[in-house]
Amino acid sequence: MTLVKQPTAAPPRRVVVTGIGAITPLGLSMPATWQELLAGHHGIARLEGFDTADYRAYVAAQVKGFNPVDYMDKREARRLDRFSLFALAAAQEACRQASYRTADWDPYRVGVIIGTGIGGIQTFQQECVKLAQTGPRMISPLFIPMMIGNIAAGKVGIELGIKGATLDITTACTSGTNAIGEAFRKIKYGELDCCITGGTEAPICEIAVAGFGNMKALTPSRDPDRASIPFDRERSGFVIGEGAGILILEELAAARRRGAPILAEVAGYGTTGDAYHITSPAPDGAAAARAMTEAMTEAGVQPEEVDYINAHGTSTPLNDKYETLAIHAALGEACRKTAVSSTKGALGHLLGASGAVEACILVNTVREGIIPPTVGYREPDPDCDLDYVTEGCRHQPVRLALSNSFGFGGHNGCLAVKAYQPEEAGA
Repeated sequence: MTLVKQPTAAPPRRVVVTGIGAITPLGLSMPATWQELLAGHHGIARLEGFDTADYRAYVAAQVKGFNPVDYMDKREARRLDRFSLFALAAAQEACRQASYRTADWDPYRVGVIIGTGIGGIQTFQQECVKLAQTGPRMISPLFIPMMIGNIAAGKVGIELGIKGATLDITTACTSGTNAIGEAFRKIKYGELDCCITGGTEAPICEIAVAGFGNMKALTPSRDPDRASIPFDRERSGFVIGEGAGILILEELAAARRRGAPILAEVAGYGTTGDAYHITSPAPDGAAAARAMTEAMTEAGVQPEEVDYINAHGTSTPLNDKYETLAIHAALGEACRKTAVSSTKGALGHLLGASGAVEACILVNTVREGIIPPTVGYREPDPDCDLDYVTEGCRHQPVRLALSNSFGFGGHNGCLAVKAYQPEEAGA
């Protein structure tokens, strides 16, 4: 028997982003999404696919024009739920940008960590209806592997021949952020050299819209332009969305050896729990603030060095108020000079994929020095008193940015991403 050599203790390693990919309500690639976001457009429209007359929600942020056969053969596409299809498509884009080839790596030193909050709920609903109407013998033999949340990560690993840690992170709307954070740590401390990571979600179906709507989490607005309006005084709930964001993370020395494009650096990660309520964020924002503080500490920066925060900013009355308090607590007086925006005004809330797509946005922000706006904001709220970038996209150098994600169950996550500086120690 051959024993596996365990990684030896070594100094922490720098972790860089070499590729990003996205499928979103704004576009079928990260460049298309970025362009629409900077233009101040949104991807919210009347909910399509079923009659919403008896529901408590009427709009959604749906991916338009997505054809699975553009990414795989038709037979394979029929064997996967929509959330897995999104992950595969976004992973292909990220791998192209990173010039990633599994053949360049020890396959056991590459991982796949992809989060999803709900997984294959569309498949779940379809098969439950089939069970009720036609009985158990008509249930698809692929029902379980199509539905379970780990299949997106598993299928990406199968397609790429990756044999290292292959994991699904499920922490509700923090899933994508936690997946990236855990991938970052595995590379930083030597467990992996590379990881395909991010989040994916396809929750727009009758049972999910009914569930979120009946708990009054979704906005009842019928106006797409005034539906997802983070930090606005008239906000009334989030807009359910779908999509995926995937990043290629690598250890810096490995990325440089193979001449990979280095887009940004992941510098810190914090994650905490509110220990308060299954759906409501804690009113004091203390645990959310602690996640931000942990990310800043690991990144080695002070609050005044944070140039931008991509807020969780769901457009719900409680989240936006309590997140504002958390930012005050984490940054102190420095928050008055920090730009804060929520890209959910344009994208809606992609649930477990939201933090991953927002991490891709953060990469572009620090790389290009452009801060995206909070689309849809009009009416100031005295409880939300930060600089929410409401005038349109803002051009300024962004040395370091944070991305917040919070989820049902009290999950909090924060990533610190900074502009890559090759001259730093250890480069």
